[in-house]
Amino acid sequence: MHGRDLLVVDGANVVGSVPDGWWRDRRAAAERLRDRLATRAADGEEGDEVVLVVEGAARGVASVPGVRVVEAPGSGDDRIVELVAAEGPGRRCVVVTADRELRERVTALGAEVAGPRSVR
Repeated sequence: MHGRDLLVVDGANVVGSVPDGWWRDRRAAAERLRDRLATRAADGEEGDEVVLVVEGAARGVASVPGVRVVEAPGSGDDRIVELVAAEGPGRRCVVVTADRELRERVTALGAEVAGPRSVR
């Protein structure tokens, strides 16, 4: 049932990794990231399923073909951990973030991690 890889992207962390003015419009910055991920997924560059986790002012970003957007009602990190934990050990999960604590939490659940540059 879980034959496809899962790529979970920490939207706030990845957007915040490049000082390009993202703080002026966090939702638009998350939409630009979503669109880049969708293009890469369509080109076969990303995992089989791509999930972008957004929080705070970035909420309200819609899913598009190739990228499912998940809103975190509170902490984006907690939502990412929930998503990884729900997959169990049978599916390869890669979490994209530079957040050291989040990296530790998801690797303890068996996920792999990659830095923000991997999806930039």
